Formats: sequence, C-alpha cells, structure tokens
Amino acid sequence: MKYLVVGLGNPGAEYADTRHNIGFHVVQALADQGHVGSATERYGEHAEMRIKGRTLVLIQPSTFMNLSGNAVRYWMEREKVPLERLLVVTDDLALPFGRLRLRATGGAGGHNGLAHIIQVLGTEAFARLRFGIGADFTQGGQVRYVLDTWRAEEKKELEDRVGAAVRAVEDFVLLGIERAMNLHNVR
Repeated sequence: MKYLVVGLGNPGAEYADTRHNIGFHVVQALADQGHVGSATERYGEHAEMRIKGRTLVLIQPSTFMNLSGNAVRYWMEREKVPLERLLVVTDDLALPFGRLRLRATGGAGGHNGLAHIIQVLGTEAFARLRFGIGADFTQGGQVRYVLDTWRAEEKKELEDRVGAAVRAVEDFVLLGIERAMNLHNVR
C-alpha cells in the first residue's frame, strides 16, 4: 500500500530554516529516520521509505508554496495514490508553536499552499497535518513572520515537536486518520 506525504515549503537555501518550511522539515525528518536519501525530480525532492509493509512517497515540492497543488497532483498521478492516502504537512499560524492538528478534510484557513492544492484537486477532502508556528507578529507582519527563522526558544523545542509530527504521520499511515487524530489532536 502506497501513501503520499507532501511537506509544504519553498525551495532554496534562503527559506531552509523558516517557519513556512516546517512541512519540508517534517518530511526530511521522516526520510532521515528511514535512512533514505532523496533525489531531485520533476516537481520536487522525492524519497521513498517503508514502514511495516507500507510505502511512503515523501515529497518536498519545488513549485514554491503558492503552486503546491501542481506537485501534489503530479505525484498522486505518477504514484497512483488515491486521495484518502494523501497527507499534506504544513505550517499553521492559528495554532500555538509546536501544537499539531490532524484533519481529514477542511478549508485552506488562509494558507496559500493549501488553497492551491484544493483548487487543483477540486476538493478539500484530503488529510493534512498542521504544525503550529504561532502568530507572534504585529499587524501587517505576517509575511515576514512566516518567512523568518525560528527564535532561540523555539529552536530548543523544535526537534522534539518535529519528532511528534513524524509520529503523527506514522500513525496516519499505520492506524488511519481517525485514530491518529484521536492520538495527536490533544491540548
């Protein structure tokens, strides 16, 4: 059984350690845990790993955030992964730093990457793992905030929270979205 896990972010060294690229960070942590390397292919960095008989296709899109839907559609078609086995990992301003929220469906919540995926796929009915980045910015400072690097106090907890996100992805694959939501959507 094959699953597609797409971590949203922007390609390029200037975005590598930004809040907006937490999806890339989680997917890279999965690949590192599985001891698999990635290859640059059409629409992104691609890696594959196995967990208990299931194949995870890990993608970090090269399309930039606002065109993420193009990469998601391409990889779903190429790998023949149905919508119910797609998981998108993304940042979320509405959640406090490090809080995780798994959802089976839902709107974009103001996130341009999710909005483009919804537009391209023609549905909101795909799983997403939202990683809270907080909203500690002044009015008009949202873009700068999401494209900024993590503060020192956040960096201290970041790897632990990324580890929790990796476990949430694994539980999505092994247990299904409902059970994974029950385990990881805690306050």
